[in-house]
Amino acid sequence: MSPGGRGTRWRPAARHSIQRLGALWLWACLLCALPWPAWAHDGPPPLRDYAIDVWTSRNGLPHNSLRDIAQTPEGHLWFATWEGLVRYNGLDFTVYDRGTRPGLRDNGVGALLVDRDGALWISDSRGNVTRRGPDGVWKVFGHQPDNPQVLIQAMQMDSHGRLWLLYEGKGIGSLDADGRFTYLPPPADVPMAMSFTKLVVDAQDRVWVGTLDGLVLRDNDGVLRRAPERFGLGRGLVWPYRAPDGVVWIVAGERIYRMVDGVPQLQHRLPGVMHITAMLQDRHGDLWLGTENQGLLRLSRHGLERLPAGLSLPGGRVVSLREDAEGSIWAGANGGLYRLRETLFSSYTERDGLSGDYIRTVFEDQQRQLWIGSASGLDRRGADGRFTPVVLRNSGGKAPSVLSLAQDHQGDMWVGTFGDGIFRLAPDGRTLHRYGTSDGLPGGNIRAMSVDRQGVVWAGTQKGVVRIDAHGVEVPAIAGMPGGLITALAHDAEGALWIGTIEGIRVLRGDRVQAIDLAPLGGGRSVFGFQQIGDAMWVSSDRGLYRWQDGRLARVGLEQGMPVDTVFQLVPDRVGNVWISSNRGVLRTDMAMLDQVADGRRARVEVEHYNEIDGMANSQANGSSGPSAILRHDGTFWVVTAGGLSTVDPLRLQRFRERLAPPAVIESVQVDGKPLHWQGSNHNTIPGGRRLSVSYVGLSYLMSERIRYRTRLAGLDHGWIERGQQRSVEFIGLPPGDYTLHVSAAHPGGTWSGSEAVWSFTVEPFLWQRRSVQVVAVLLLLAGLIALYRYLINRYKASNIRLARLVDAATRDLQAQTVNLQALNLEKTELADRLAVQAEQFERQAREDALTGLPNRRAFDEALARDFARSQRSGHPLCLVVLDIDHFKEVNDSHSHSVGDVVLIEVARVIASACRDSDMPARTGGEEFTLLLNDTRLDEAAQVCARLRGLFHDHPDWAGVPGLKVTFSAGLVELDADDRTPMLLYQRADRALYRAKSDGRDRTSIG
Repeated sequence: MSPGGRGTRWRPAARHSIQRLGALWLWACLLCALPWPAWAHDGPPPLRDYAIDVWTSRNGLPHNSLRDIAQTPEGHLWFATWEGLVRYNGLDFTVYDRGTRPGLRDNGVGALLVDRDGALWISDSRGNVTRRGPDGVWKVFGHQPDNPQVLIQAMQMDSHGRLWLLYEGKGIGSLDADGRFTYLPPPADVPMAMSFTKLVVDAQDRVWVGTLDGLVLRDNDGVLRRAPERFGLGRGLVWPYRAPDGVVWIVAGERIYRMVDGVPQLQHRLPGVMHITAMLQDRHGDLWLGTENQGLLRLSRHGLERLPAGLSLPGGRVVSLREDAEGSIWAGANGGLYRLRETLFSSYTERDGLSGDYIRTVFEDQQRQLWIGSASGLDRRGADGRFTPVVLRNSGGKAPSVLSLAQDHQGDMWVGTFGDGIFRLAPDGRTLHRYGTSDGLPGGNIRAMSVDRQGVVWAGTQKGVVRIDAHGVEVPAIAGMPGGLITALAHDAEGALWIGTIEGIRVLRGDRVQAIDLAPLGGGRSVFGFQQIGDAMWVSSDRGLYRWQDGRLARVGLEQGMPVDTVFQLVPDRVGNVWISSNRGVLRTDMAMLDQVADGRRARVEVEHYNEIDGMANSQANGSSGPSAILRHDGTFWVVTAGGLSTVDPLRLQRFRERLAPPAVIESVQVDGKPLHWQGSNHNTIPGGRRLSVSYVGLSYLMSERIRYRTRLAGLDHGWIERGQQRSVEFIGLPPGDYTLHVSAAHPGGTWSGSEAVWSFTVEPFLWQRRSVQVVAVLLLLAGLIALYRYLINRYKASNIRLARLVDAATRDLQAQTVNLQALNLEKTELADRLAVQAEQFERQAREDALTGLPNRRAFDEALARDFARSQRSGHPLCLVVLDIDHFKEVNDSHSHSVGDVVLIEVARVIASACRDSDMPARTGGEEFTLLLNDTRLDEAAQVCARLRGLFHDHPDWAGVPGLKVTFSAGLVELDADDRTPMLLYQRADRALYRAKSDGRDRTSIG
């Protein structure tokens, strides 16, 4: 079985509408029953906790201006555009226009309306109205000669089933239930020539129309007139809106009125808010306001809210607003389609005041202030929620890149940096001291720090662990202490120091060091974090989680259900959750479950996975720095990412975990690749032996790409078959019989939907599948086989005689030819050997730099393409370094080109000596070299560059010239999802090289 096409949901025609409405009623009841109590209690969050998703013509929309939005009972969203009607299922846009079947009379769609029966009404720019029934049948009510042939801007249906139409600049009309049009030309004193796009019908069947010169009302007497002066609405742009609870609201300039007992009462005045163009009252009772050029606003318990900086809606006027069944807000604007959805995570970036978006560490001090270290410096967040930069300067006068934070017993903050030592700060942020190489601190980066019971600060460097106290910096002279890069530090409850390295764990207890090797259990090497929970120490590593308890090591990794290998920090909250940061988002599981898996009492851990769709600034959390994730005093979880700082309140988690399962619908049925009209028929009959393809979808718009599916073909399958995220199923050569296909959907980790998609059909037998025909066919086949056998025996005997004669003659010819062929073969072998030697020489010359002996540009390009493809398939990391000899022209000009050639040869040797067997150095230009690092993370590649820079600095008298020093500038990048081709990866490295040169050379810039 294999994937097929797409389509809509099937129901037998006789019960179609009732079942659709029943499904809608059930869905609405479930929505009321589950999430709403939490909403009613807490109310909606502020707008900064919403994410905005954007669709334009680049994403499949036929036009960027969306005039109206509707949702039909089965769950599909519909959009009115100038280039057709669009249906959306959460993954794909389907366009209906004049060129499709079924299609529209005109591409310019004006308004949409879903009536009480679940039918969708569509108006167009030539006065036509189309009805799409719940059974998928389309019916067109064409423009009548007496009616205006203009855009129908709005539609509403009254209690008698009469459809009211607003003709652009021409007044109003109606379409009766029997299909008759009626047109009501406006009186001369009614400004319908300046009509706006809003028309509503209230509970008394009165028609309200908005215009650019006041409000117009058609009362039950059938007369169209201006709204009474006693309403006090004035002139200018005034228009009505009817909320889901039936209340009529009126927008007049900056004022918003609510109709109470037939009289408008002023509810809100919004000074400075001009030209409100759309309104929506959501399920909380909050008002969403679309404007002409001020984006989207909301009136809620938080007051008048605007979208935070950086989240504004581009595209000018907001034309339409709609809340879907899952509570998301959809906005149609002149510049595209936008969806606002509440997110679990909140995020902070540069637009909120942070110095940079590449965050490496976060820490909460004793005064509950938050300290944030990034590649752009250090920030502090006070009680007022504002971020302020902490002034730090390195020897070059710039803000250092901050990798680690800690606080001692006196309240002083300790700040570890990338290459600029350790800063000690007063609680108010003043710099008290900077520890560097002159203080005995080894050079390089400080990725972890921890303070022991005596107030001594322990820091992890690139050359082991140091301790800092009142006497200064000391390197402990204890046997067994690691001497390389330190990636994590933590003191346990007994005062022992846990040290994470790229080669496992060391534990310092007093003056003894214990080594814990992770490799035998899952292959772990690099350690990124420690977290003590009870008497167990949990370790985050490049092979999942490890637990050290009672002298025994246990592991929870990919084999036990973890979705990723590398995890950075494990943080338990106060309600039993465990939050785990990784390169692919934040993971959440239960502490009890994690212990059960580590104990072997449970086979797999169940993990929920969160990323950008859940509100994270970036799914790439950062590690190898610390702390990289924390639980604050107020119970909130904070994590650093490559795109900002993200936080979640675990108490809000339950509301997001109670998402309703998406209803499943069948979208299309194909027989041998041709569409089958299956909607609206009681039963479909399909000839036998055909290929049947059925496409389906779960109608949820929050995590559409993560929805899981299962199918059951009654008449063939004995139970449900889980399809994962496969959205189609295919059957080939089904036996004759009656079948019913059931499709169900579920969110990741959620329950299966009770709203199944169901389709029944019958497969007819072929003529040859009948029993009588089969018996006759078997008898004829046996008779034919007997006759064929006798004929073949006779043919065989005659053929043997002829073949014997031919073999004798051919044998004599072959013997003579064999002698000649042996001589020719000897000559060919000698010639092939000579050609192979020459080809080997040419191949080596074509891929080898003649001066340095390193691979040349051609060899490098081939290796980059090969390793790029391999890394994308396997997910293994790949780093690229592009380096350029600084001021090489001066070497040539001052010492001659021959000296320059010797320098290039020595540079090649130094680069080659710093490489591993798996690395590939190459000379790709005059003084340009590259280094391709397979299975290497960015921080490891940075170490390679640092080691190479040290070799350059330690190299005396380049080319034998006394005092000649040679340095290089380098650009370093790691392959990520945006690098679609090897050339894009190389260009990023080249831009990073340019930044390194611009920043003063003799440095490595990470891109």
